[in-house]
Amino acid sequence: MISFRTCRGFSRFNQFRGPLSFSFDSPLLLELHQIQPPEAVFLLQSNYFGTSEVTVKDEKFAPTQRAMACGQSACKSNCYKEEEDGNNQEENGRISGCTTTNTDSDHTVICSKCKEKEAVVPHNNHLYHDQLCLECFRSSLFGKFKLAVTSHSMISPHDKVLIGFSGGPASRVALQFVHEMQLKAHMNFEASRDRSLPVFGVGVAFVNESAVSSVPSHQVHQVNEAIKDMESIVSSLAPPMKEMYTIPLEGIFSEIPQEGKNLLHELLNTISDATGKEDFLQHLRMLSLQKFASDNGFSKLILGSCASRIACHVISATVKGQGYSLPADVQYVDARWKIPVVLPLRDCLAHELNLLCQLGSLRNLKLFDRPLSGINGQVSSFVALLQEENPSRERTIVRTAEKLTPFSFNKIPETDHANNHPSLPRRLKAQNLKSNESIAVDVFCAVCVGPLSASEMQKAKSGDQFAANCCQSCLFQILPKEPSALQNFYSLLPESMSRRVKGANGVGRHWLREKIADCLLSDDEAET
Repeated sequence: MISFRTCRGFSRFNQFRGPLSFSFDSPLLLELHQIQPPEAVFLLQSNYFGTSEVTVKDEKFAPTQRAMACGQSACKSNCYKEEEDGNNQEENGRISGCTTTNTDSDHTVICSKCKEKEAVVPHNNHLYHDQLCLECFRSSLFGKFKLAVTSHSMISPHDKVLIGFSGGPASRVALQFVHEMQLKAHMNFEASRDRSLPVFGVGVAFVNESAVSSVPSHQVHQVNEAIKDMESIVSSLAPPMKEMYTIPLEGIFSEIPQEGKNLLHELLNTISDATGKEDFLQHLRMLSLQKFASDNGFSKLILGSCASRIACHVISATVKGQGYSLPADVQYVDARWKIPVVLPLRDCLAHELNLLCQLGSLRNLKLFDRPLSGINGQVSSFVALLQEENPSRERTIVRTAEKLTPFSFNKIPETDHANNHPSLPRRLKAQNLKSNESIAVDVFCAVCVGPLSASEMQKAKSGDQFAANCCQSCLFQILPKEPSALQNFYSLLPESMSRRVKGANGVGRHWLREKIADCLLSDDEAET
């Protein structure tokens, strides 16, 4: 009788657990019966059971008395060495759940999902328990993307979406997947008789930050060539045709380029904190995309923010004191802006997107990739270290942040569905947030557009002050401390930011009055 227990890789794919007892008649097992070493463990190769550890129990013989091919028990010629090395190599392939084929000339690992093609995703990437071929790996990422788009109604037939394209792997994958969805919609439209559902439009926008990147004069040509490469990437994704737009960051200050650059540099010089300057540039980038999308008739803004980036934001926002507004930044949809922002790659990791670009030959390039400093740089290094120790740590951080109560604007507004397909409201009924499961808020920070808490609103006693409409994080990291520098900061702000403060004053006083309505005395009570 021979008892065997299954290895870790084998037990992951079935419900069997060892030790189990079986009787065998194969020549290999009969040979093991004849050897009979005490507690010796050998590899049992079987097409059905995979690789298993075979234990033969008999205490009459020593482990060194294994019969060699020459018939001498004490022979040291290593007759079985090549056979054992081959078995060990085959075991390594089978433990990962894959089929390994050994020939004289190659070593091929078959995809553990389709069981047909060669696996190209390495097992040591710590993202998948199994090795996958390129098609299965790509299908897995596209499935996450499509599920996010359809579940949260990010793209509808009547939409005109704008993709924020930086040239990096995340935005490159987002552009590729949106193109494939648009191409399929275009083919369905051409094949349809009534053509009732139009094909959504796609535009691509790149924010040119060369004004703040201190690009030397001799490298300006390289930047222009890189932008042309981006345009060639976008033009290659046709049909349908897509147009790429280059948005200068200084354009939100003035239509005159040099004047806008001067205002931008002067404004950034008023911010002394390195973290605050990085965050403020991020806010200006969003303002540029929002302004362009609004002026050109786009209905949605698609960003390539992935789970890795959101995980870093969760920790950094907590450190900066933005815990109240944190739930607004980790959802699939953010409609606090005039043009709703959607994140279809929120469930994908940066390492996955990088790997897909490498294996799938998706050409990408990263301009203005400045190293992070301050809190953002420390958090990025910390999360990277956590990810090395535990590959699922980034997803765990995002899933933990998901449990926070979202805001009422973390869904697509119902007014945007007026011209959509009649079946859409039935899907939205189950997908959208319920009113009692979200937080309603009307007042936002003048700088970062984060929702203000009740405690932050209580300090807004004088509505004419800019600081009264800012969150605590922006007050500490972005706004200058000296009164003269603060006044200069106000005068240099772009019009869209200062206009938000003027509109928030009346809303803020009305919101604050509603919060304390129960504590106010009526006219009759005041007379008594």
